[in-house]
Amino acid sequence: MSRPVLLALVSLIVIAPMGVQARETTHNFPAKEAAESELGKAKLYDVPFYLKGQKHPKVTKVVFEASTEQSTRGAFRSDDDSCQVAFLSAIRELQNTAREKGGDAIVDIVSITWNQETESSSEYRCVAGSFVVHVGLKGKIVKLAK
Repeated sequence: MSRPVLLALVSLIVIAPMGVQARETTHNFPAKEAAESELGKAKLYDVPFYLKGQKHPKVTKVVFEASTEQSTRGAFRSDDDSCQVAFLSAIRELQNTAREKGGDAIVDIVSITWNQETESSSEYRCVAGSFVVHVGLKGKIVKLAK
């Protein structure tokens, strides 16, 4: 093997692993913006949801406590777009659970990342990797006062 070829091979072996380190970037995005987007209007059901700290009608009964983690591809689109898709998928999953369990809303929704809850009355948390993004949510399925 010639010296230039050997040098190139050694360089690849030493340098290549430096560029493949996993990325995990945490973002907070506005939930209202995602829900009111065109995608949100098309994807979500008519089951209202409220992040922890948001005002909502009086709860008459807690039916079930639910959690979900949704992932979507992050490659070839922005973290904002990918996180929005994952968030809407997570909300829709909670809405499905509310329908199945007989609830009419989801309240006290918190983000769950790395087994830690993050409360915000306006934002959800998303973890964006190099290829996949994750949104984890937990909330209470409830019956609201009419």
